[in-house]
Amino acid sequence: MQNENTNSTLKTLNYIYKSIVDEVDVGIHAVDQDGKTIVYNKKMMEIEEMDRHDVLNKNLLDVFMFSEGQNSTLVKALQEGQTTKNVKQTYFNNKGQEITTINHTYPIIKEKQIIGAIEIAKDVTKLERLIRENMNKRGNTRFTFDSIIGKSFPIQEVVENAKRATRTASSVLIVGETGTGKELFAQSIHNRSIRSACPFISQNCAALPDSLIESILFGTKKGAFTGALERPGLFEQAEGGTLLLDEINSLNPNLQTKLLRVLQEKTIRRIGDTNDKQIDVRIIATMNEDPIDAVANNRLRKDLYYRLSVVSLFVPSLRERKEDILELAAHFITKYNQVFQMNVKGIEENVKKMLLAYEWPGNVRELEHIIEGAMNLIENEDKIDYVHLPRQFRQRSKLKDNWLSKNTFEHLFHEGEISNKTLTEQMEKIESHYIQKILKANHNNISLSAKALGLSRQSLQYRLRKYNITTVT
Repeated sequence: MQNENTNSTLKTLNYIYKSIVDEVDVGIHAVDQDGKTIVYNKKMMEIEEMDRHDVLNKNLLDVFMFSEGQNSTLVKALQEGQTTKNVKQTYFNNKGQEITTINHTYPIIKEKQIIGAIEIAKDVTKLERLIRENMNKRGNTRFTFDSIIGKSFPIQEVVENAKRATRTASSVLIVGETGTGKELFAQSIHNRSIRSACPFISQNCAALPDSLIESILFGTKKGAFTGALERPGLFEQAEGGTLLLDEINSLNPNLQTKLLRVLQEKTIRRIGDTNDKQIDVRIIATMNEDPIDAVANNRLRKDLYYRLSVVSLFVPSLRERKEDILELAAHFITKYNQVFQMNVKGIEENVKKMLLAYEWPGNVRELEHIIEGAMNLIENEDKIDYVHLPRQFRQRSKLKDNWLSKNTFEHLFHEGEISNKTLTEQMEKIESHYIQKILKANHNNISLSAKALGLSRQSLQYRLRKYNITTVT
């Protein structure tokens, strides 16, 4: 009878404990000595937009991703016994969504042994987003390097080169197909430079006729022609800041010659004026074709090309960075969830395969339009399915059934082995094989390999221990 009373009391206490943990207005996340989650409360689910089954009994480094230079405070508490208070941490959930929290993290110690760790978190994701948006309203720009989504090597290489270009006032030429995000890079360079407090002005050179674009760029003197007013051009308006000239190769040769003079002499002359005016403006130009082709076909003056391309950035097409597609799609779902007041949680597997197989001639802009269009067709569902995709996309997209080749499987698995292992075991084998491949390509350099894999050093080192990988020859 006493044992029954004791069991009943323990069950009641356990129920009360779970109720309290779920009702408190802070996130609670606890791991055992192996780093596996044992407590994950309701508030933490809301903060990280995940379900318990995505996290419980799984190693947190298998679930969450941390940026280069960022380490998990929970892992630090577990491995080093370190207590941290009021530490801001930014990381990514299993959907690639950015989460920012203020944490108190403690090791759990019993008889001088660390048996786990617990984290108490307050959500500041929305606050961080608001601060970032307000910062981005300087001048008329809203993008920074944080706005560039993607961890693939092609896009990160361009980001790193663009960041270096923020240190000087040299001209920049950004080359990329339509929809790759060239203006996003231009605004990011401006916002990170010492010119960020000054104007950022953008002009599409193909949008206006030659007679009008000249007066817009250089300004006019009153009486220069019938109806002409005393008006500054974009160069004067951008004084101290940045002028973005989009589709520079669409300017006629005469205007290209005038632009070259501005770049060389740092002066402009309004139409109808006889005096030159000194200017201090950084020029960023973009074009959607190979500049060598544009020069060869007389669409871009060779001397102007050399003057503009002091720094050249080639933004990769989406088909060159397909590993970023699902992360970008998740970003756009989050964006339009806010715009449409919806709660779409993700994408069905068949749609993911379609997105990965498609060639994306319209690049990131086309992907965003596909996600926005699909979310307009969702009614009661919580995931984007095939029927929600715009009809024209379904017609253009041709899914290849053998998206993972037979040779890949034969290389990784022996005949008959596939049916004898669980999906988790097979995926772990693929992950281990790919990590070893990247390590070999980077001569066992952990930092370079982590960067190529889109992982933090901490996350990669955890996987090396998990799969017992030392060095690869």
